[in-house]
Amino acid sequence: MRERLQQLKKELQKGEVEMARLEQHRQQLRETMLRIAGAIQVLEELTAPNAAAEQAEQLAAAGM
Repeated sequence: MRERLQQLKKELQKGEVEMARLEQHRQQLRETMLRIAGAIQVLEELTAPNAAAEQAEQLAAAGM
């Protein structure tokens, strides 16, 4: 039984190490996704006025 107890403790320790590694990876991924979402928002805001201006120019050129 003592041997089995030692095996289980080792398995638990390995699991805890793996869980910490996964948590760190999850946090890094979350930060990356937040940066990407921020970049998308900025680009959408920067291109929105241009898209509206282009549409107005197209309407004016078409005589509308």
